[in-house]
Amino acid sequence: MDRVDHLQRTDDVDDRTGNGGGTARDRTDRIDGADRTAGTDRTDGTDRADGIGGSDGIDGIGDPRRALGGFLRARRGRVAPEQVGIAGGRRRRVRGLRREELAQLAGISVDYYVRLEQGRATQPSPEVLDALAGALGLDTAERRHLGTLAEARRDPAPRPRVSPLLRRILDALEQFPAFATNHRLDVVAWNGLGAELIGGLADPGRRDPNNARYLFLDPAARKVHPDWADRAAEAVGQLRVAAGRYPDDAELAALVAGLSAHSAEFRRIWASGEVVMCAAGRKRLWHAATGPLTLDFEALQVPAAPGEQGLVVHVFSAEEGSEEAAALARLATAVAAGTAVV
Repeated sequence: MDRVDHLQRTDDVDDRTGNGGGTARDRTDRIDGADRTAGTDRTDGTDRADGIGGSDGIDGIGDPRRALGGFLRARRGRVAPEQVGIAGGRRRRVRGLRREELAQLAGISVDYYVRLEQGRATQPSPEVLDALAGALGLDTAERRHLGTLAEARRDPAPRPRVSPLLRRILDALEQFPAFATNHRLDVVAWNGLGAELIGGLADPGRRDPNNARYLFLDPAARKVHPDWADRAAEAVGQLRVAAGRYPDDAELAALVAGLSAHSAEFRRIWASGEVVMCAAGRKRLWHAATGPLTLDFEALQVPAAPGEQGLVVHVFSAEEGSEEAAALARLATAVAAGTAVV
């Protein structure tokens, strides 16, 4: 990766140094010595590299600066030293990259990088964020999330409404399973086929209306979603993006805290720093009336207001004449007759 020019700046902005930051040995001595209690690589659990911040709560919720540090820790923990040309060896005490290694790869001073992880540095420049993203191998969605956390904005959570027009559109898509979710993954609107396809949403007694709680806390979700691990990672990644955008959303914080308290798998995926944004693709599902289904899906954005995140409409379909299209038609007939059962 091309190294960027180095600048020496104050604590509240970038501190990008070349030789001014000392040798790698000097920087390590500073961290292992006087700076040890301020957030270095530890193995005793007080400074975890898993993205969960001990007794103070979950990194990624409520405090953008802390969320930035948690995200960076989690992501450097996912980069094997060998991937970036660094000898691993058995005696390494840290999972992934050390702080000084990531700082060197990104071309920034170790001191400044430590302050970023500790939430003590603000206003990192786009060049610094690009350098960190390159060193960590972040994709487009992850780089965007990194920028959101660095901005430390405290936008109010959107309160999009389900308009009569949106309900008409969902009802008109009677041959296509469709439903709408908000940023907390609450399913707030659906058509009959969509409700049935994802576990019987129209009947409150059959499944939780929040997709994340359903996936992690309802065993039935693993049958409806054969690729459960992929769906679970998507849900956590979407919640992490929402938490970065809306750090003051108390309902979102309560949802994440509840899932963390009741699901070890949720905690593990959250700790990995997973970031996902809705897109198009294919998904495998299962329904008693059809058996396994592999369907195309599209995520359509419905803004709450200009520039504000609103609802996401998820629409499933199958190629005309395919076995999946015939199976969807059978499910639609069963839904219309009231005989579909998960």
